[in-house]
Amino acid sequence: MSRERAGGILPQRWRPARATIGGMEPAVPLAWPPATGDLPRTFADRQALAAELHACFGHQLVNPAAVDTSTLSPIRGGRAAALAPLAALDPVAYGASRNHLDGAVTRLSPYIRHGVLTLPEVREAVFAALAARGQGRSGGEKLINELGWRDYWQRVWQQLGEGIWDDREQGASGLPPAAYREGLPDDIARGRTGLACIDAFRHQLVHEGWLHNHARMWLAAYLVHWRRVRWQTGARWFLRHLLDGDPASNNLSWQWVAGTFSAKPYLFNRANLERFSGGRFCRACPKAQGGGAGRPGGCPFEASYEQLGERLFRSEAPLRAPEAPLQDQSQIRPPVQSPPASRAPDSAPDSQPRRAAAAPAGRLQRPVLWIHGEALGQANPALRAHPGGPALFVFDRPLIEASAGQGPAISLKRLGFLYECLLDLPVTLRAGAVAEEVIAFAARHGADGVVTSRAVDPRFKALAATIGAALPLVVLEPEPFVQLEGPVDLQRFSRYWKRAERAVWAGFEGPCPVAG
Repeated sequence: MSRERAGGILPQRWRPARATIGGMEPAVPLAWPPATGDLPRTFADRQALAAELHACFGHQLVNPAAVDTSTLSPIRGGRAAALAPLAALDPVAYGASRNHLDGAVTRLSPYIRHGVLTLPEVREAVFAALAARGQGRSGGEKLINELGWRDYWQRVWQQLGEGIWDDREQGASGLPPAAYREGLPDDIARGRTGLACIDAFRHQLVHEGWLHNHARMWLAAYLVHWRRVRWQTGARWFLRHLLDGDPASNNLSWQWVAGTFSAKPYLFNRANLERFSGGRFCRACPKAQGGGAGRPGGCPFEASYEQLGERLFRSEAPLRAPEAPLQDQSQIRPPVQSPPASRAPDSAPDSQPRRAAAAPAGRLQRPVLWIHGEALGQANPALRAHPGGPALFVFDRPLIEASAGQGPAISLKRLGFLYECLLDLPVTLRAGAVAEEVIAFAARHGADGVVTSRAVDPRFKALAATIGAALPLVVLEPEPFVQLEGPVDLQRFSRYWKRAERAVWAGFEGPCPVAG
C-alpha cells in the first residue's frame, strides 16, 4: 500500500516559522492583500488573541488589556501542538491503561476532529511507533480499533444526518420522555453540586475543553439519570465546550448512556469511580463520608447497581454495567441501526462518499478555496490541489451565536483553538454567513469558481448548495482512513470492522504480521 508519511505535504513557503513572539507563533503570510472586515492574523501574545475573540464574537470588554489567557484552553491549536503528542504515541501503554483517568490516552482528538491531523496520518504514526519498538500488530490493535470507531461514526453521521439528534430507540430506562427536563440545572452549570467528582468534571470541561472519556460517561450518566435532564441538553453542553466536539460521536454516545440507542442505560457507582480515578475525588468529597445513596447528604453513587437501578428507574429495565469499552475520543459505542423508513438518509450508506462537485476541478483556472472546520490541516485536498490560491475560512456567526438558553452555542475556548489552528494555514479569516462570505470572496478575487473539501456535517451540504448555485463548485475528497469497495453495513460496528480491519492492517509493515 502506498502511504504518504507526515511532512512533505505543502511547499516549504507554506510552513510556519517555529520562532515564537510573546508565546504566539507567527502566522503564515498571505500572498494576497487583506480587505476590510478580514480578521487579524498576527498577535503579540495569547492575551491579544483572547481580546480579539471577545470583541469579535459579542463578548465586549471595557478594558481589553485586562483579558488574560484563561479565555483560551491550555490545549493549543495548530500543527506544532498536534505533532508533540503524535510523536509520543505509545500504542501498547494506551491499550493497557486507557480506561484510567491517568492512563496513556493520546489527547489527539481535538486535532483529529478538525483535520489538523488526519486518521491516515495517525494510523501511520501508530504503525511507525510499533515498528520503532520492534512490536507486532497486537501491540497496536486497540488504538487502531479506536481510530476505526472515529471513521465508523463519521459514516453513521453521513447516513443519519440531523437524525443523530432524535432518539434512535425507545428509552431503555422505562421512564417516559416527560420525566426528563429541558435546560441545564444551575448547580451543574456553575459546578456547585457539592459532589467533588461532578464539579471537577464540569470545571475541566469548561476551563480546558477536554475530558477523559470515562469522565464524559460519568458526567453524562449523572445528568441524565440522577438529574433527569434530556440527553440532547447534555449533548449541546458538551458541543459548546469540547475542543473535539463532534456531533456524531458526541450525540450517539449520549444516547448510549441514556438508553435511547442501546438495550440498557449506563450507570456507574462509587466503586467504579474510585477504581478508574484512583480515588482522588472521594478523598476530598464531604458527601463521600456521609453514607450511601439512600442517606440525605450522602454519596448518591455509593450503592450496588441493583440498588441504583431500583432507586433511579423503579422498573425492570436492565442496567449497563461500567465494563463497556472506553475510548479517549468521546466515542461510546451503541449498535447503529439504519434510519427509519420515514427519514431519507442524507447520503447512501456506501463506502465512498459521492462527489458533490458542480464542475470538474481541471476546468477552473482561477478558483478560490473554501476552508471549513473539518479540514484545518496541511492535508486539506483543496490546499494541496491549488497551493498559493486565495483561501478563506469563515467563522459561522449564525451557528456560533445560536443559543439554547445557556449562552452561545460555541465557547470562546473552542473558537480560540480553531483560530490557532488557522494561523498555521494561508487563509483569510472572516466572520459572518458562510455562503455569502465565500461568494463575496470569489468576486473580490475574480474567481471562476470555488474549490473545497468534502465535510460530513449536514450543514455543509446546505452551504455548498447555496455556493454552487452562484458559482461552479468543486468538492474534493480527503484521503480515507480505509478504502472499502461496495456498500458498508453500518448497523453494527462489528460488521463494519470485520471488513475494515483487514484492509487497515494490510498497510502494516512491522514484524510478526498476523493473518486474519
